[in-house]
Parts: sequence; structure tokens; C-alpha cells
Amino acid sequence: MKTLASDLCGLLVVDKPLGVSSMDVVRRVRRAAGWPKTGHAGTLDPLATGVVICCLGRATRCVERLMGMTKIYETQVDLSAFTTTDDREGPREEVAVATPPGQADLEKALDSFVGHIQQSPPAYSAVHVDGQRAYKLARRGQEVRIAPRQVRVDAIELLGYDWPLAELRITCGRGVYIRSIARDLGRLLGTGGHLAGLRRTAVGGYSLSQAVDWNRFDLPIGQEDLMPMPS
Repeated sequence: MKTLASDLCGLLVVDKPLGVSSMDVVRRVRRAAGWPKTGHAGTLDPLATGVVICCLGRATRCVERLMGMTKIYETQVDLSAFTTTDDREGPREEVAVATPPGQADLEKALDSFVGHIQQSPPAYSAVHVDGQRAYKLARRGQEVRIAPRQVRVDAIELLGYDWPLAELRITCGRGVYIRSIARDLGRLLGTGGHLAGLRRTAVGGYSLSQAVDWNRFDLPIGQEDLMPMPS
């Protein structure tokens, strides 16, 4: 029987690698820490990398507060195609573009995604539709309709643009789907649009500079490795 390490309490910022789920991170942290109660403060898709905050012991009470913090992402958007999943996991649906949009056109389009906006989550998402996860319905080939919801996008910065790839830095609130921004950007421009890459660089005041590498969990985690609960 596993022994509950109930004396461990605090936060651990993890740099999640590609191809690993957020729950994979939780399981590995829990095992390395001696099986305390552990949760994470915000899901990252397996094809995304970067900051996942793990809460251990009594710090699991902070999950909701941490999930409400502002997040920063760096992403690459491929404007040459849509995909069924709005990222590079799904099959591509190529879009013929006679004249690629210029940088000024792209920046103007990005401005329309800043502020309090209405956004429809991807069909392949964990949103509940008629009591089921949307992605389960989509995988069965069923049409998935998810009502738009209001989300907050604080800023979008164009870091670089070389057709068909646009590199963006997005600062936003809770519940924003970066995949949806990529998809809707393509629709607005008359091009394709899906995520070619995504990295979360910060959640509130917690950033990659504080993050623990994935290989660290080959060794045990002690109280000295944890950050204190937010006050």
C-alpha cells in the first residue's frame, strides 16, 4: 500500500515536454514526491509544452485561484491549412491562397482577437456537449456544435511572419483556446489556420525560469524542492 506523504505542501512548476499529458505530469510528480495528494492548475494539450503548475498536499486548495491567473503562450500558426483538431494532430485540409496576406493585414486581423471576445472551443476539446466530452463525439464522426463563450485576450504580439507561419505571443485569461484563435484567424484572413506549435511560458507570476525539467523526477522530491502556497 502506498504511504501518503501528507507533510508535503507546496507548488512545483514543471516544464511539460511534448507528447505528455498534464495528468502524466501529475502522476510523475506524485510518484517522485511519495504519493501526496496532487493536482494541476490548468491543462496543456499533449502537443503543447511549457508551464504546468502542480499543487501538492494542502496546496491543492489553490488550484482554482491559480487557474484564474493570466497566462502567456508563444505559438506558431500555420495559415496554409485547416485541420480537424485545429492543431497538427488532425489531417490537413489545404487552402489555396492566391496572394498570402501581408504583415499589415495579419496585424490588423490579430487586433480583432484582443479584448473580451466570443470564442467557440474546438470540436476536439474536453468541453461537455449533451453530457459527453466533445472530443469523444468528434472521434465517432458526429457533428459537434459548441456554443460560443466570452473569453478575455489581453494582448497578441506578432513575433515573426514568414508565410505560411506566423509566430505569436498571446496573453490571455482563463478558458481561452489558442487553437480556436489559430482557426478563426485563418477564417478571417481567407486562409487556413491551425496550431503548428504551442508553448506556455507563464501562469501568473510563475514562469519557465522557475520550472523543473522533466528528467528531475527520476529522483525523489522533498519539501525543499517546493515553492510556498500563494498568500
